[in-house]
Amino acid sequence: MKVEQLFTGCLAEMAYYIMSDGEAAIIDPLRETEPYLRMAEADDAKIKYIFLTHFHADFVSGQYDLAQKTGAKIIFGPNASAEYEIYNGKDGEEFPLGKGKITLLHTPGHTMESSSYLITNEKGETPYVCTGDCLFIGDVGRPDLAVKSGKITERDLAGFLFDSLRNKIMTLPDDIIVYPNHGAGSACGKNMSSETFDTLGNQKKTNYALRADMTKEEFIVEVTTGLKPPPQYFPNNVRMNKSINISIDEVLHKGTTPLDPITFKEMSEQRDVLVVDTRSKESYAEEGTVPGAWYIGIDGNFAPWVGALIKDINQKIIFIADDELRVNEIVTRFSRVGYDNTLGFLNGGIQDWKAHGFDVDMIGSISAHRFAEMLEKGEMEKPVDVRKESEYLSEHVVGVENFPLDFIHQNFAEINTDKHYYLHCASGYRSLVAASIFMANGVKNVTDVRGGFKDLKETEAPMTDYVCPTTLL
Repeated sequence: MKVEQLFTGCLAEMAYYIMSDGEAAIIDPLRETEPYLRMAEADDAKIKYIFLTHFHADFVSGQYDLAQKTGAKIIFGPNASAEYEIYNGKDGEEFPLGKGKITLLHTPGHTMESSSYLITNEKGETPYVCTGDCLFIGDVGRPDLAVKSGKITERDLAGFLFDSLRNKIMTLPDDIIVYPNHGAGSACGKNMSSETFDTLGNQKKTNYALRADMTKEEFIVEVTTGLKPPPQYFPNNVRMNKSINISIDEVLHKGTTPLDPITFKEMSEQRDVLVVDTRSKESYAEEGTVPGAWYIGIDGNFAPWVGALIKDINQKIIFIADDELRVNEIVTRFSRVGYDNTLGFLNGGIQDWKAHGFDVDMIGSISAHRFAEMLEKGEMEKPVDVRKESEYLSEHVVGVENFPLDFIHQNFAEINTDKHYYLHCASGYRSLVAASIFMANGVKNVTDVRGGFKDLKETEAPMTDYVCPTTLL
């Protein structure tokens, strides 16, 4: 039996391809179908099942399109319902796959339909369990995303999660490999490891939520404390995952339309169109951008920041790319979090835009050493750290206030557009994103600190005492 973990770094997401004797199954597929079709074709296998561990909130999954192309059966656990045809597996139900099988374990808690899948090979051995968002490496799924007003609370869900872990997962052999749906960087947990798999036995020793002497009440308090509000796009993605959406092929066809600079300019000036600059930090900072554009670089955590910052999931979007060879990838990554209304890209890039004599916006920048000098001399009007609150509280430059990028829209009323802001993050990605949104909202004097907090640590700038971030959760 072949079992492959398919890791997508931008979303910190893991899908799984399982194949035995010409039959294949996919667990938690992403929106795009081609990778799974290619894998099955290479193995001369037919995709028989598409298993979902739950209705995902942080990405739009590809079960409907994949089923349309393969005839595979879409399988969820109990309590799931959708616009399209699904099969609700029962707790303990077995699904034959070639000479092996996959067994559904109903593990509610993260959501009520949440399920895990035991993978049994041709020898009758069960070396793997795909735990979805029930159990992560170093963490467990947050229990607040499926809260329903007046029906079920996060304490209720946390209690179900405790029971699922104790009665379904922790009773499995210690040498079984745990394959989760997410790793570090995902907002579906609060303290995930960067490791993408581990033995259950090691997790029992190291995962705070699997402590043997932990009571149910202690568990509930532990997993519900310190939860930050989920990104605003999560409910939209859940809704889309229960619905029949525009096909990924249609999204790609529309979104990869080349737009000449004149057409791009006309569209960029329409109030209902957003320009997103996806280029590298260096290209964006050195070459400037289309006036009013937001910077969300494709080489950072692109999809989660798109979802967190662009309020309307139906927003009309046109974009700028460094390389036309990456246009298909960019549209795909917009679509992974449900932003399907991409209308095209700037053909010829920023060079052709400039060749037409069109204006560009430039964001100023200074080195970390210059920032430290200006801060010491009192020459800096509004120094701002745009990292997460937990990062800021862990350690920051004395005299610099915190304005997390995550909540930039909710807190923008605090910004005085007449002031000069000096922005930094950890290494320079988020500060450019924030600077672009500041400028698009009327702040004309914005300066980025190159290298961010990483470089500031190498200067004489005064720092607060370090506090371990895990103690702030």
